[in-house]
Amino acid sequence: MRMHNNNQGFEAATILDGQTVDKETIFSRFATTAGAYPDHDFLYVLPETAAVYGIDPGAISYAAMLDRVRARQEQLRAAGFGRGKRIGILLENRPDFIEIWLAANSVGASIVPINPDLRRGELEYLVGHSEMDAAFVLAERREEVMAAASAAGNPMIAYRPDEAMHALARPAGERDEADSATEAALLYTSGTTGAPKGCVLANEYFLHSGDWYRDAGGIIALRAGEERMLTPLPLFHMNALAVSTMAMISVGGCLTILDRFHPRSWWDSVRRSGATCLHYLGVMPSMLMTAEAGPEDRDHRVRFGFGAGAPGELHAPFEERFGFPLVEAWAMTETGSGGVICANREPRKRGTHCFGRPAAGIEIRIVDDEGAEVAGDAPGELLVRRAGDNPRFGFFAEYLKNPEATQEAWEGGWFHTGDIVSRDADGDLHFVDRKKNVIRRSGENIAAVEVETLLASHPLVRQVGVAATPDAIRGDEVAALIVTEDPDAGARAAEDIARWSLAQMAYYKVPGWIAFVPEIPRTPTQKILRAALKTLVEEKMARGEFIDTRALKKRQR
Repeated sequence: MRMHNNNQGFEAATILDGQTVDKETIFSRFATTAGAYPDHDFLYVLPETAAVYGIDPGAISYAAMLDRVRARQEQLRAAGFGRGKRIGILLENRPDFIEIWLAANSVGASIVPINPDLRRGELEYLVGHSEMDAAFVLAERREEVMAAASAAGNPMIAYRPDEAMHALARPAGERDEADSATEAALLYTSGTTGAPKGCVLANEYFLHSGDWYRDAGGIIALRAGEERMLTPLPLFHMNALAVSTMAMISVGGCLTILDRFHPRSWWDSVRRSGATCLHYLGVMPSMLMTAEAGPEDRDHRVRFGFGAGAPGELHAPFEERFGFPLVEAWAMTETGSGGVICANREPRKRGTHCFGRPAAGIEIRIVDDEGAEVAGDAPGELLVRRAGDNPRFGFFAEYLKNPEATQEAWEGGWFHTGDIVSRDADGDLHFVDRKKNVIRRSGENIAAVEVETLLASHPLVRQVGVAATPDAIRGDEVAALIVTEDPDAGARAAEDIARWSLAQMAYYKVPGWIAFVPEIPRTPTQKILRAALKTLVEEKMARGEFIDTRALKKRQR
């Protein structure tokens, strides 16, 4: 047996009996970085974020976080956590989230990030499907999570983050040393078949994400020990968890995570954090450009923004006004950085929804509905994989308990993204549309079937069809066509349904537009005709026949 290290000095791999086993984990990388930069800031909590969460503001150094992680590590081990165990986390964007994740990873356990906007029915599914063994949750959500666990038949305990854990009632987790193939997180993502799918993400997924960002170079080049990254994106999504956090851990940088995006205080947050780079979603430039221009627009240290969905008509004007590039990229929870494509080098072709071209090591195809390569710049579905012997390197491992969906996603040895793109004469890719029946509102993927299933349980709803309708600020908004037995159903009924929905599903999934119809277009086998449904939504919207319920869509605390 012999050991060899990568260029970061980590204990990277063990060669045993002719097989290479990568021994690095998320925690081991963090511990190595903490050894190199013990006094550097790892996390920075702004006063405004601290006030929202009721926590202390200020910096948390790498050394301080390592001490916190090691203390929690011992608690987890004593409770019986190890490989094969999962811990739910419903803590919003608090530092405790990352602390628990690193501690869980250090003993080989996996985390299940929980969107705090989920409600009872959604929580019941997630807690039951994941079979999580415990959860750390906000105090005010504890009873709700425990009730969901009971209804799901999962006898797990929900803890406050400062609460001592009990020993597991189930068999303890395996104590074998974790490696790059060990599950590190289970992230749920909306699909097209109703229930969210659980993406199993190994240590490799996160480590490669950090490696990719560290080595990408060009406009988004990171400087070791110097970067300060700001993100308002949620830790229960792959962007903040796998991209932002792992990037800073991989280069010894500091991460500032806001509770969410606040347009009015955004630039104050940028300046107070000392951000040298930031992450964005397309809705953010739209909102920021509505503010009156002023000399303070360039009073910041930001070198670049990294994200997706910058509005074409605002891309160049935003950069010229605020003085830094918005670098567009493409990825999915399933692809991670294993299949990321990024416009990190000029020319970026601003305003054309261009997200660059594949870097070395990534292979793509653009195909029509029959799976044949499209010609020229014709649009088609993007297929992606890694070059070489392992086409799934850096991607998700599988959909939990759903081998059929995993196999379908990888049909023919390529990951089928469901995104429609075109390729120009220079080889650059441009986003066109989404093939899958997913509504994308303010960066959130919403499965129409999931919303339909929940709405169908309302006593007034006999049938329902949900589709996307364009929204100037959010990208898409949820539009629901509802068949009801009440012939006089109108604005009051629509508002009742919307208010009821807020207790059943995340606020952003609740229909922002509702219209009552005599029937939903269906096939002879009673499946919804999606194209006809979309056309009907467009026609009724044009005639002003929808009831606007958007003002009711507010985050539930």
